[in-house]
Amino acid sequence: MKLEAVDYTDRHAAEAFVESLRNTGFGVLRNHPIPQRVVDDLYTQWKAFFHDETKHEFLYNPEKYDGFFPAEQAEAAKGRLTRDIKEYFHYYPWGQCPEPLRESLQHYYDLAGGLATELLNWVEQYSPETVAAGYAEPLSQMMEGSQQSLLRVLHYPPLAGHEAPDAIRASAHEDINLLTILPAANEPGLQVQLNDGSWLDVPCDFGNLIVNIGDMLQEASGGYFPSTTHRVVNPEGMAQNRSRISVPLFLHPRPDVVLSERYTAGAYLAERLAELRVASS
Repeated sequence: MKLEAVDYTDRHAAEAFVESLRNTGFGVLRNHPIPQRVVDDLYTQWKAFFHDETKHEFLYNPEKYDGFFPAEQAEAAKGRLTRDIKEYFHYYPWGQCPEPLRESLQHYYDLAGGLATELLNWVEQYSPETVAAGYAEPLSQMMEGSQQSLLRVLHYPPLAGHEAPDAIRASAHEDINLLTILPAANEPGLQVQLNDGSWLDVPCDFGNLIVNIGDMLQEASGGYFPSTTHRVVNPEGMAQNRSRISVPLFLHPRPDVVLSERYTAGAYLAERLAELRVASS
């Protein structure tokens, strides 16, 4: 099995994209409207940020979760004790950010957020009637007025050789949100788990945009759209000496949005953050 990239400009793109999401939990787009130069600039700027000790001046806010999370405070996947090998910065338009980097980061945030809203419309358009009838409101409308969508700038440092034996860059997990929008990273390593338990490499070709389903969409669709397990594996050989940067946008609805009879978006997020031990010592 192989994840095929869908041409965003093709007249059947919406249907093919949603079919890929339904079958694998992931969709890959090429010829999408986010310019590659915008992504390249972010990779360059934020690689420099993570290599500068002034990053500690932007230490995360434990109540709002904006700012810099050092490696010793990185999250552990649900059910794991070993933290991932990474550091990262959480950006919200209302949150802290180095001022020289804010404009370019906000520009990407707006571009990716606009495309994500369009993709939610695609998902709703090609949801079976019985599934769509279960949405408390249109999927894209769930985003109106939301200030919760999170842009995470991730830095996976080169391997130092003294990592815990079971530590990897991002252990197997599912995302919390509706959809995650991710330009192909500057290094490979992202894998998705198939139904038989095997792992499939996600295409990281230059210019690809990777989209995956989060738990909130799975909850809202009654399981029709699966939140697929994925991970970032450790590099081998000379690649161990290279860092990896990625910039996923996690699309979060307003906290009051009803996902199901069991959860609002706010209640679901609070439960998952506690499970992840985010910002714990």
